Amino acid sequence: MAYQSEAELEKQLVGQLVNQGYEQVKITNEDELIKNFRVQLNKSNEKKLNGVPFTDKEFERIMRFIEGKSVFQSAKILRDKFVLEREDGSEVYVEFFDTKQWCKNFFQVTTQTTVIGKYINRYDVTLLINGFPLVQIELKRRGLDLKEAFNQIERYRKHSYQGLYRYIQVFVVSNGVDTKYFANTDRELLFRNTFFWTDDKNERISNLSDFATTFLEKCFVSKVISRYMVINDTEKMLMVMRPYQIYAVEALINRALETNNNGFIWHTTGSGKTLTSFKASQILANEPKIKKVFFLVDRKDLDMQTICEFNKFEKDSVDTTDKTSTLISQIKDVNKPLIVTTIQKMANAIKAPKYSNIMDQYKNEKVIFIIDECHRSQFGDMHTLINKYFSNAQYFGFTGTPRFKENKSQDGRVTADLFEKCLHHYLIKDAIKDGNVLGFSVEYVSTFKGQFDENDDTKVAAIDTDEVIMDDERISLVANHIIKNHSIKTRNKEYTALFAVQNIPMLIKYYDKFKELKHELKIAAIFTYGANEECEGRDEHSRDSLERIIKDYNGIYDTNYSTDTFSGYFKDVSKKVKAAQIDILIVVNMFLTGFDCKTLNTLYIDKNLVYHSLLQAFSRTNRVEKSTKPYGNIVCYRNLKKNTDEAIRLFSLTQNTDTVLMESYEYYLKVFKAQLKKLFNIALTPNDVDELESEEDKKKFVITFRDLSNILVKLQTFTEFGFTQEKIGINEQTYQDFKSKYFTIYDSIKRAEAGEKVSILSDIDFGIELMHTDKINVAYIMNLIRNIDFENEENKKKDIKHIMKELDRADNEELRLKVDLIKSFLEKVVPTLTANDSVDDAFSEFEYNHRKEEIEKFSDKVGIEPDVIKEQVSEYEYSGILNSEEISDQISAPLLKKRKLVQQIKDFIVEHVERYQ
Repeated sequence: MAYQSEAELEKQLVGQLVNQGYEQVKITNEDELIKNFRVQLNKSNEKKLNGVPFTDKEFERIMRFIEGKSVFQSAKILRDKFVLEREDGSEVYVEFFDTKQWCKNFFQVTTQTTVIGKYINRYDVTLLINGFPLVQIELKRRGLDLKEAFNQIERYRKHSYQGLYRYIQVFVVSNGVDTKYFANTDRELLFRNTFFWTDDKNERISNLSDFATTFLEKCFVSKVISRYMVINDTEKMLMVMRPYQIYAVEALINRALETNNNGFIWHTTGSGKTLTSFKASQILANEPKIKKVFFLVDRKDLDMQTICEFNKFEKDSVDTTDKTSTLISQIKDVNKPLIVTTIQKMANAIKAPKYSNIMDQYKNEKVIFIIDECHRSQFGDMHTLINKYFSNAQYFGFTGTPRFKENKSQDGRVTADLFEKCLHHYLIKDAIKDGNVLGFSVEYVSTFKGQFDENDDTKVAAIDTDEVIMDDERISLVANHIIKNHSIKTRNKEYTALFAVQNIPMLIKYYDKFKELKHELKIAAIFTYGANEECEGRDEHSRDSLERIIKDYNGIYDTNYSTDTFSGYFKDVSKKVKAAQIDILIVVNMFLTGFDCKTLNTLYIDKNLVYHSLLQAFSRTNRVEKSTKPYGNIVCYRNLKKNTDEAIRLFSLTQNTDTVLMESYEYYLKVFKAQLKKLFNIALTPNDVDELESEEDKKKFVITFRDLSNILVKLQTFTEFGFTQEKIGINEQTYQDFKSKYFTIYDSIKRAEAGEKVSILSDIDFGIELMHTDKINVAYIMNLIRNIDFENEENKKKDIKHIMKELDRADNEELRLKVDLIKSFLEKVVPTLTANDSVDDAFSEFEYNHRKEEIEKFSDKVGIEPDVIKEQVSEYEYSGILNSEEISDQISAPLLKKRKLVQQIKDFIVEHVERYQ
């Protein structure tokens, strides 16, 4: 055979798992699954049951408790105990899964279980633990795309993962050569949330056999489910940690439990350090010999984003007050082994004599300090104080940019001086390779005439550098350059930008210059003023400058902030940048570290940055969003080439910067032209696409045009780009005509009629999001609704009014279908919501009721039972098929009228599904 068959792959995997200690069982259907579950539940609770198995009634009570729940609720039940009152009146705590001694669970493997839901589905390989199907593996033969197996799981999840299958924790997809894993969810599965497994050196383990040996080793997979999954209470979802996060936590826990030494984790910015560090803290806090775990963050990092991140993993875990007394009451609480607080409050608690009787209780106990962003100097300043006080403490740091001798802190110390050993590293080059963060496209713009180099101290000794840098002509030149190119960099303002400048006077100068110039950009600025700053030679105190900047902001966004309510202003600015409502935010230092924002894709720089400060600032732009964001755009108005290369080499442990820095415009243009040649070989003109008869030829066109569009997205971010025949080999009109043909093929697949054979194009990832350039889409509007200020009635009304205006100017096809629905939601439901309500849950319920009502009205109009329409809607949602014959059978009418009604019903179903998809 040319390929190893799927059946052969399955046989080899099962054989391997049996050799690894799994018991092979034959479970052909759901009834047998439940019978097996009963046997395994008796077995895993044998000691508690004193040899008396569950009676039929008792087992029925257990099944009533565990069935019919969401994936999220099922995950909680799995990890909990159930108090069962037995028929003899005694009580027993039924345990479903041993999360502490994970090797003592019972492991089985079965294949080809048939489940009848909406459709009859047959699952490839299921791993059962204590009778629960907890890991589901879908296989495809070698040579097929992993996404086919992924899409199959998504279909199964919607239509037949019911009953005990709601307890699936982890999915695995493999074609033998490539293997990925991902968490189950109640939401739509996203392929970007699938992960390759690696070893502890970040080397990929993608072969199925090697994956089974490591990840599917029975104790390890049970440990992953026990320890390395997160139940996110805020978003009501299940998360599984990535390999480097798991290895980091393992290394840290071993270091804490087996030694008294310190250590640090070096994981690049944007790789999920918050989750890794919090998970490590949580596990250590449950260790009996550790008295307290203190998770320390710097006060300035404790913004709303950080608080929300922590609260996702453990509700109300963060104390947001500035009162040291709150920290003391937490320390006194014996039921609170994990405390998230600021470095500053911890220092205050140690220094204040009135708290010594409480603090002294922990002086000689084993306590753990976990320090977030430990490259910051603040912890270094307070380390001596804390270290002197706690004689038996251990310190673990997390950083994306450690201090080395090249970028040592002001007092000359490096990260290893405080934390001794790097326990695990995951570098920016690893994260880019794995697709966890984006690389950077860096553009250097010269703003000086002649040979002046602001980084060359030998040449600038006799020059007043400030005078050159702050010259009005130069400021005007940079501001005009930004205005001219901002749409190119941000995909017509779909994304947003930061502008980092060297100091407050420069920020004010740029802000005023932007106000002078003609443009349609929404520009805001933020900084912290000095209370007693030197004002000599200045027209205004920086607080006054900030006051008028905030006043302008109030005028644009209909808010009411001032320097007296700066924290509210900061919070609102942060929210609006994330919702892409601010086009450019001018900053000095704020927002350049720790600010995670997927809608931010561009950083303009007019300040000198080196090493960690440079990479931290660059990394604001490189959060993965979707395929229309290929990398973070960096535009430097200083000569930072040498600094950039040095920083990347240092933090990638390599001499090669190519893995982090993207290629040049010339490179992408060459690739684009080569791809364009391939397209012209398939169809020289858009009309030639109509002549493509075979599905194989259409498939070639779809893939070639999609890949061409992918390169185009990269090209369009360069200022040299021009959409003309002369510049890139195709003009915009011809490209758009090809795109129309592309959409025609896409639509024909999505609306395939009943009776047609399944198209080979059905399995293709069309990459439709590449084709859309509009900013105001459903995701954007829903994000605005989530960010409504529900705590302030006046602000709530203003936010609703603003969203209504945004809806009126929407040109996104998908959104236009939903405008009336969303407006109705804003009018009827949103005014009743509070900060404690979930916008997503409220909208889902509102949408569900609307759908139901719409179907019932239409059913009444055409004289057919609502259930018949619902059935056909469900069929079309699942398969894209409209069965004319089935619809016709439900209609009693003369032939011509029947035909007309069938068409009417089909049109309704298509429009209904498009509106609510």
